[in-house]
Amino acid sequence: MASLTVLGGSGYAGAAIVAEAAKRGHTVTAVSRGAVAAPVADVEYVTGSALDAGVLDAVTAGRDAVIVALSPRGDMAGKLEPIVDDLIGRLAGTSTRLGYVGGASSLLVEEGGPRLFDVSKDHLPAEVKPEIETGLAALDLLQASPEGLDWFYVSPPEDFGSWLGTASKGAYTLGGDVLLRDADGTSTISAADLALAIVDELETPRHRRARFTAIH
Repeated sequence: MASLTVLGGSGYAGAAIVAEAAKRGHTVTAVSRGAVAAPVADVEYVTGSALDAGVLDAVTAGRDAVIVALSPRGDMAGKLEPIVDDLIGRLAGTSTRLGYVGGASSLLVEEGGPRLFDVSKDHLPAEVKPEIETGLAALDLLQASPEGLDWFYVSPPEDFGSWLGTASKGAYTLGGDVLLRDADGTSTISAADLALAIVDELETPRHRRARFTAIH
């Protein structure tokens, strides 16, 4: 069994990763700035900020994986890039994998084609662009990281979020750098099913220093 820390362990994606990893018997530490309303049994919950170096000291050392599932919104806007940079410095040259749950905008719309962001940026509301740009920057940081860092970046599909009420199916279809759609043109997945893909990656690594996506 593996030991992992989930930064943002109370959020939509983070809580699902915590629950799925704990269900499989892994040792899980969930970090969030507030108390969790419905804690998962046998999970260690740490209340604190990933901006606090002391918190990172306590929850990253000796772990098999550290997963960043933080939301770059509100008072966290523009603050995730330094966290990723800090984690790269901490974990490069160690056996700890660094995972990042980002967004769909960096995915290519077709093989060899432009990114989703490049074809949609002129139509995006101004308030969502900083969050998207953080996801793009985090991927750039990981791709430029030292070879001694074992990382993976997860891009959810185009439609992903708690407000969608997406039902879980207990399965997923895996992809790489290209945006996936089903036969009806839908690009979505529930947090629980994305967590299946992420914990599967932790148990059987297939994307070392690479990005992947998944849909229903």
